[in-house]
Amino acid sequence: MTEDRIFALLLAAGQSSRMGAFKPLLPLGERTVIETLIFTYRAAGVSDLLVVLGHRATEVQSVLNQHGVASVVNERYLQGMFSSVQCGLRKLPQACDAFFLQPADMPGLRPETIRRLMAARREKDAVILHPCHEGRRGHPPLISTSLIPDILAFDEPGGMRSFLSRIHAGVQHNECDDPGIHADLDTPDDYRRHAGIMRQDSPGLKN
Repeated sequence: MTEDRIFALLLAAGQSSRMGAFKPLLPLGERTVIETLIFTYRAAGVSDLLVVLGHRATEVQSVLNQHGVASVVNERYLQGMFSSVQCGLRKLPQACDAFFLQPADMPGLRPETIRRLMAARREKDAVILHPCHEGRRGHPPLISTSLIPDILAFDEPGGMRSFLSRIHAGVQHNECDDPGIHADLDTPDDYRRHAGIMRQDSPGLKN
């Protein structure tokens, strides 16, 4: 059986207005937030990454170039995250079978969570696999590319959250011991808390 080709689609186009600083380039230990996610996915065995850029795209691009990571610029990023999702999906190659949809402000994600979702996809006939922690869904969902035409055509309020809520057939929930699937960096307090955790123990970077 041919192994699926799975991409990670990282969304890094927003302005980080609530944080007051640009989140993808904030330092976490020896790396930035965006680099932490790159290393996390690669540690999990996902080598195909695509980052959607917008605000301060040139600065993020220079970091991505150092790691050989592909990107696409969403010229309409001010229209919201869903426009970045659609922009990224248009750039994915036809050879892609499924993709992780990953906001770039969640660097606490653990590689084992990514591996668990990929293993579950091999075992189950699912179009969407959601990671869950303590019964609550988080990021990143692993989504079949068979849904891309429907996502690109979707134009109702609520964006990707609304779209996903309407899909019921072929949806699987996978419990994992990873609070990082819920931990985004929205505020300076979130960042300080996460930076403290990273200094004590770097779960997102373990193999």
